Amino acid sequence: MTAEDGTQRDLLPTATPARTRAAVRELLRPQKVLAGSGFVVLVLATAVGLLTQPLLGRIVDVVTEGRPVDALTWPVLALAGIALVQGASTAWGMALVSRLGETALARLRELFVERALSLPLDRVERAGSGDLSARVTRDVSRVAEAVRSALPELARSGLSIVLTLGALALLDWRFLLAALVAVPVQAWTARWYVRHAVPLYARERIVTGAQQQQLLDTIGGARTVRAYGLQAEHDRRVTARSRAAVDLTMSGVRLVLRFYGRLHVAEYLGLAAVLLTGFLLVRDGAVSVGTATAAALYFHSLFTPVNTALVLLDDAQSATAGLARLVGVVDVHAEEGAADGAAPVAGPPGVVLSGVSHAYVPGRPVLHDIDLEVRPGERVALVGTSGAGKTTLAKLVAGLHRAESGSVRVGGAEPDASGRLVGLVTQEVHVFAGSLIEDLRLARPGANEAEVREALAAVGALEWAERLPEGLETVVGEGGHRLTTDRAQQLALARLLLADPPLVVLDEATAEAGSSGARVLDEAAERALRGRTALVVAHRLGQAAAADRVVVMDAGRIVEQGTHGELLAAEGRYAALWRAWSGSRGPGGSGVPREGASPAAEDRPVAVPPPSPAHSPASPEVSEAPH
Repeated sequence: MTAEDGTQRDLLPTATPARTRAAVRELLRPQKVLAGSGFVVLVLATAVGLLTQPLLGRIVDVVTEGRPVDALTWPVLALAGIALVQGASTAWGMALVSRLGETALARLRELFVERALSLPLDRVERAGSGDLSARVTRDVSRVAEAVRSALPELARSGLSIVLTLGALALLDWRFLLAALVAVPVQAWTARWYVRHAVPLYARERIVTGAQQQQLLDTIGGARTVRAYGLQAEHDRRVTARSRAAVDLTMSGVRLVLRFYGRLHVAEYLGLAAVLLTGFLLVRDGAVSVGTATAAALYFHSLFTPVNTALVLLDDAQSATAGLARLVGVVDVHAEEGAADGAAPVAGPPGVVLSGVSHAYVPGRPVLHDIDLEVRPGERVALVGTSGAGKTTLAKLVAGLHRAESGSVRVGGAEPDASGRLVGLVTQEVHVFAGSLIEDLRLARPGANEAEVREALAAVGALEWAERLPEGLETVVGEGGHRLTTDRAQQLALARLLLADPPLVVLDEATAEAGSSGARVLDEAAERALRGRTALVVAHRLGQAAAADRVVVMDAGRIVEQGTHGELLAAEGRYAALWRAWSGSRGPGGSGVPREGASPAAEDRPVAVPPPSPAHSPASPEVSEAPH
């Protein structure tokens, strides 16, 4: 898919029809007994229900032949018994089929989530987070709706159609031939619908994903959009993609209406043929009026299952398109996910970047021929103004992106984004819903309470954690106890200690702290980095001064590097940044302003200077991360 702004989206794969069918078989294979039980019970329920029409025909014959009223007793009682047996067996069969579908759906969800969580961030970002978001919301919902309603109804309708046609043949083979008059029209209608619906729903999914991606881009980057005065442009993009989604939806509505109209034509053709056949057979004395009545009722009873089966093609095609997109993610090859075979590293690893260049958008590089070595156990701080390329370089080292050219080696191998080798903490921290202790155990599921408390104490969070209403068992996250930004960052650093990676990347991990929490978070980060190789994107130059080496970046290039003292003595770019930062703090200042920014300009997006040609508003590096 090509985005309207010219950005090429490398969407996550969609499974072929053959692979989708194979995946369904794989999901159902472990449930053979359940599937067989449901099928048998539904066959029984349908067969019992088919006794209704002959009994009604029998009643017609009794009346037309002028027999006593007593002759109606047993057919009426039989109809009542049939209703009870059919209702109970149908409910039982539908329950078994529904259980089968829900079991398969649950397994599909597990596989999807497992694979989605293992996808590297750069793979997700190449597709656009809207693509994955659309799959995990709309596609899963469509498949779930189909499993809960369409699948049981389709199974029952299919059995009803087959057994009813068999019943017509038992009455008289000529009734079956008459009923089949409708089949060519129905088959042609179904084929026509499928031919148009499959590509339509596939396009709808892609366009909906693009619409969600644009909304995420616009809302997530709202500050940058306002800073560069891009509101009108983003409004145009949102409108265009929303209009495209609406147009496809309306095309689907028109397609369904035409589909229904053609089905009605088939119904009336078939019914007319059966009635004419019945008239001719009764006239010739081949069948009774009651038998002809039963035949007409049989065909009329086909209206509902046939229409249900064909109408469910709408849901089936929509669900199939969604299922193919889910299976496509499940089938993503392991090499696109985390490197499960990462070898253990003895001691802090070194990091070597050789000739690294990277671009989010072709022709708009954000890193240019970077050569950098971080020695084992060394702490290196990256500094520079916004858009310098610091975050991109940090993500390459963390394994979240793969360099467009050049090589990145951590401990002699490619970076591993699984978290075993590299620990990444950014300023965006998510607190998961659940107890505080379980939130922390996400980093090390086997950690005991003493180890969790030790990690909290190391980052200065144990005291306030114990003061929570239920201590470490307090529910936090959405719907639970709300944590301040400072405390959420402390939890992230405690998770880091529990995970115990030998290499740590901090990307402005303490940037959101207020003046009261900045010192606490800096001290917590200091403890978390001890004994590890560290790459720190510094938002306060005090962090850079504490590093073993400072690397100054500008416009995607390294322009200076050395110790804090060496760079001050050189009177270059870093020295100028240091003077500006030191002066901005003032008496009692917190030192929160970022390097190169005056206190007045620190938190005002409108003060961002106009972009240079190398960093246009469309470039993801403007905000140090791709949208």
